[in-house]
Amino acid sequence: MNIMNIIDIFCGTGGFSAGFEATGEFKIKAGLDILGDRLKTFKANHQFARVIEGDSRKCSPDTFSKVTELAPGDIDVIIGSPPCQSFSSIRPFRSLTFDDPRNTLFESFAFLVQFYQPQFFVLENVVGLITHQQGKTLQQMINTFETLGYRIDWRIMNAVNYGLPQRRERMIMIGRRSLSKIVFPQPTHFFEGRSMMPLNHPKLIRTYPLMDNKLPNAISVMDAIHDLPKLKSGEDAKHYRTDISPTPFEWARRKNTQKLTLHKSTAHSPKMLEIIKHSGSNISALPPGMVSSGFSTSYSRIEADEPSVTLTVNFVHPASNKCIHPYQDRALSPREGARLQGFDDDYIFIGNRSQIVKQIGNAVPPLLGRAIATALLEQW
Repeated sequence: MNIMNIIDIFCGTGGFSAGFEATGEFKIKAGLDILGDRLKTFKANHQFARVIEGDSRKCSPDTFSKVTELAPGDIDVIIGSPPCQSFSSIRPFRSLTFDDPRNTLFESFAFLVQFYQPQFFVLENVVGLITHQQGKTLQQMINTFETLGYRIDWRIMNAVNYGLPQRRERMIMIGRRSLSKIVFPQPTHFFEGRSMMPLNHPKLIRTYPLMDNKLPNAISVMDAIHDLPKLKSGEDAKHYRTDISPTPFEWARRKNTQKLTLHKSTAHSPKMLEIIKHSGSNISALPPGMVSSGFSTSYSRIEADEPSVTLTVNFVHPASNKCIHPYQDRALSPREGARLQGFDDDYIFIGNRSQIVKQIGNAVPPLLGRAIATALLEQW
C-alpha cells in the first residue's frame, strides 16, 4: 500500500495528525489554523507539511491548492476539528457559494472535501454537537456530506478506551466516498465509567463488564506520570526519576528522550497553597469558608489510580477545574498534562507557558488519532 496523504484543517498543535503519522502509513501534507502559535508547534513536528495561517472561511479551495501545491487527487484523507461555535448557523449546502459571508467554519471544511474528494474524511468534535438544536445541526452536517457523495456514520468515542490515561469523550464523524460500511475502531482498554450520553445510546462505543477479562485495564494517572520528579510550587525539573522503573506507557512516551522538558509547577500564592493542602476529590472536601465560590470540580485532586478527568485549557489553575496532583501540593505541570493527552515527550511545543498549556488542553490526543487511522487502513 502506498503512503496516504492527509491535510489537517483547524490543525492546532497537530496532535490528530501525529496519531495518523504514528501508523507509518500516512503523510501530513498541509495544515491550516488561525492561531500562529499553534501553527508553529504544528510545523515543528510536521516539518515537511505546508502551513497556512488564517481563517478557513477566507481561504478558498483554489487558494489552498495554490499555496500548498496540492491538486484534486493528491489527498486521500482530510481530518479536522472545527471549533464548536461554528455550528450555530449551518445551512443547506446546495445553496452555498464559497464567498458567501455567512459561511461557517464547518462549511469551509465541507468545501475542501468537495474540492479534493478524499477517500475518507474524519471530523472530531465535542459530544454536545449531537444534541445541538435538538439534533438538527448534526443532521444538516450529514445532509451536506451526503450531497457531496459520501456515506456518513458517527460514534461517541472515549479516548480512555484506546490507551489514553484520560476520560475524554468526543463525537467522531467519518465520511467514506463509497457505499461500503464504515468501521470504527474497537476498544483496546477496559473502562467502565460514566458517559456524557446514556450507556445504551446506539452510537456510543464502550466496554462491557465481561470485557475486563479480555482487555487490559485503562491507563491510570500514575501509570502515566509517576516517572516524573516531585515538584513543589514554582519548581522546575530537567531530569527523569532514576529510582523507579517506568511503566510501558511512560516508556512509550519517553522513547529515547534524555532531557525532561515542560515539567515546571505553577507558582501558587500562599492562599492557594493552603487551599491545595486541604483539597480532596471535589470542592466539598475543603473546610467551610475556605473558598467563596467555584465549580464542584474546582480546587480538587485527580485520582491516582484511575484515568484523569477530561483535561481543559486551564489544567494548571486549580480554581478552574480538577487538576491538583494526586499526592503533591500543586497543580499539574505542562509535561504531566501532555502525558495525560498522550503526547510523546519529544513532541515540540512552541510558545510561552500559557500558550503551550492551551495547546495541550485543546489538542486531539494522538492516541485517539492513531486508533482512527488504524481503522481506516483496514478499510482501504
